[in-house]
Amino acid sequence: MGKHKRDKVGKALRDNPIAQSGGGASSSSRISLGDQIHSDRYVNGAPTSKSSQLVGIDEEPEFVDSKTTKKLLKQARVQQQQLEDELAEVEEGHDGGRSTAGGKSSRTSKAKFNLGGGPKVQDSEEDEDELAASDDDEADEGNFAQEIQIDPDDEFALERFMNKNPEPARKLGEILMEKLTEKRTEIETQLSDAGLVMQKLDPRVEAMYEGVRDVLTKYRNGKLPKAFKLIPRLTNWEQILYITDPNGWSAAAMYQATRIFTSNLKEKMAQRFFNLVLLPRVRDDISEYKKLNFHLYQALRKALFKPGAFMKGILIPLCESGTCTLREAIIIGSVLAKNSVPLLHSAAAMLKIAEMDYSGSNSIFLRIFLDKKYALPYRVIDAVVFHFLKFEKDKRLLPVLWHQAMLVFTQRYKEYMSSEQKEALLVLLRSHSHQQITPEIRRELMNSKCRDDIIAETSLTKSLTNVKMDDS
Repeated sequence: MGKHKRDKVGKALRDNPIAQSGGGASSSSRISLGDQIHSDRYVNGAPTSKSSQLVGIDEEPEFVDSKTTKKLLKQARVQQQQLEDELAEVEEGHDGGRSTAGGKSSRTSKAKFNLGGGPKVQDSEEDEDELAASDDDEADEGNFAQEIQIDPDDEFALERFMNKNPEPARKLGEILMEKLTEKRTEIETQLSDAGLVMQKLDPRVEAMYEGVRDVLTKYRNGKLPKAFKLIPRLTNWEQILYITDPNGWSAAAMYQATRIFTSNLKEKMAQRFFNLVLLPRVRDDISEYKKLNFHLYQALRKALFKPGAFMKGILIPLCESGTCTLREAIIIGSVLAKNSVPLLHSAAAMLKIAEMDYSGSNSIFLRIFLDKKYALPYRVIDAVVFHFLKFEKDKRLLPVLWHQAMLVFTQRYKEYMSSEQKEALLVLLRSHSHQQITPEIRRELMNSKCRDDIIAETSLTKSLTNVKMDDS
């Protein structure tokens, strides 16, 4: 193969001493006319500088990989440290009267030799750890719901209403094993009465679902194993589910499992799945990271497609536990606030929450349900009124959330309360008042109609209508 024309030109220029010294005419006059026409018509494969065109060398951009860059930075920092040590030794050899000035000059010299532009030098390992931590934070930021800022005063006030002697926390596996043992004992008793014996699982089935367990621990997206989709159709689905170890599922796998079990299980079975699997996982995630993973948040929204199972399996047990934190109540309450909930399920949940012992989460959930502006039955309104009246003899300082819930209740349903209930609430406000909220509640109660007046007006209107119809 013949050499490139540029190489021939470069060889000619190397042989010509005038071209090497840069004297004489321009470089273009040294190239033959045919080479100039050729260079005008055709473009070289890689861009080269003027010096490389004269010498005949193709310069291609070279990139340094990350490992070599780290090594170079490390060596540069070592050399910089050596220079700083030498400067420090020189400054120490000066006169004692100039020690202060020498210290300042050494500090300024250190700042001048800093590669990062600042007076502080860090090791490469620390920089790598900081970069890795920042990358992890940026990667995880999109997978979590928005972090909620909690007022320390409100959190401290609500802690006084929480259960001081809660039951010891148990792991999800222990709860499942206990439930499975109870179920197995019940089934074995029924089968023994019928003359049948419960058979154990086939080892091949156990091995298959152990493989499914390994897949779910690392699942991020894509299709799930078909064997996992068959679990809701099995009679012993709880036993199979225990083999897959729900405590080790990834957040994305928990969302997909919630979709499958919500759509395929009946309400009672879905309630058991929400209570035994989804709720403990959500509470653990909030307790660990102070916010909820995006996939788990979507799992809660998907669980709300069965509102009865959601209320009985997640909301009511959370309020009855007495250990629901302010953060958990706000996050789970946002699911209820952003999605539509049927009236009957909401009314039943409000009735149940109003009758149970008070905790800080009760006020949050009541306020969320009241903000939906349902046409509630009188029974639910009476239960909410008595819920507030229970605190008439309570000497504790009530949190701001309690006053906010009462304000929302009076704004939405002031005309659906009887006159006796309004008078009782006005008496309550003398015992428990808030500087800004209580005057608004009192104004709403005093400047509104009562249930008695509305019922009287309705009955009078009906009687007048009937009289007119009779006259006609």
